[in-house]
Amino acid sequence: MKFVLLLAGLLISYSTMALPPLSFSQVAPGVYLHTAAHHWPDRDNHGEIANIGFIVGERCVAVIDSGGSPQQGAALRNTIKQVTAKPVCYVINTHVHPDHIYGNIAFKEPGVQFVGHHKLARAMATRGDHYLGRAAELLDIQVNQDNIIPPDIEVKDNLTLNLGNRELLLTAHPSAHTDNDLSVYDKTTDTMWLADLLFLEHIPVIDGSIKGWLSEMERLEKNHYKLVVSGHGHLVKDWPASLQPQKAYLTGLATEVRAMIKQGKTLEQAVNSVGLPAKKNWQLYEQFHRKNVTIAFAELEWED
Repeated sequence: MKFVLLLAGLLISYSTMALPPLSFSQVAPGVYLHTAAHHWPDRDNHGEIANIGFIVGERCVAVIDSGGSPQQGAALRNTIKQVTAKPVCYVINTHVHPDHIYGNIAFKEPGVQFVGHHKLARAMATRGDHYLGRAAELLDIQVNQDNIIPPDIEVKDNLTLNLGNRELLLTAHPSAHTDNDLSVYDKTTDTMWLADLLFLEHIPVIDGSIKGWLSEMERLEKNHYKLVVSGHGHLVKDWPASLQPQKAYLTGLATEVRAMIKQGKTLEQAVNSVGLPAKKNWQLYEQFHRKNVTIAFAELEWED
């Protein structure tokens, strides 16, 4: 069931910015998804570029990523209140990137526990100052250390959260998109929330390990899921077919970079020549591809 909830006129104590409409789809019973457009994070979109959502159980609600700004987090919070009277009990952050965590502050209240990968707190501590320093300039949002909320519950391998007759299986993945990726599987609807372990149309972004990401994709594609939620892109109903473009891009990138290293080519040469045909297949190619080559080269030049 599709619906748009208009959140105009809400008073948000930490912002005077008018809240825009926040569209949500109920993609499965009790599973609500806001699908974002593919944009470079900037002052126009305020970093609100990632898919976010929530899952409703009989007892309470779990938020899965809170959005790219405090304002979007507040819009999400008020959307939940219009959907259900059940309280939010968990805010699950799938990884450290600002477009997934800057809405956390909207849920900081008694009874709400924040959940993340066991390496998430370290990543927040390491990157927090850098992220905060660029937020006002790049995103036109005001954030401070209060917006960087580390997990109360850390996931080292697997963890099951019960929302009341509804179990979510959380998995802490080895280094892939980042070194703190967390997936969420809703057993009730056979929905896997992969977040940024899966990119569709938007070029995949490496901020962890290309080898690890390839390994995780090989493992994940062997599983069956009725629905898969990506971090950037449409809802997936044909898993694992929808994974194949990302797999092909990352596999090709690794193959080409390894060949360049074997030939004694430099990083600069690799950045200028690897993966050029892929440009036609991906949005935001210019913004992220060169960085992907750089990170892949730095990792693969040291492999045995």
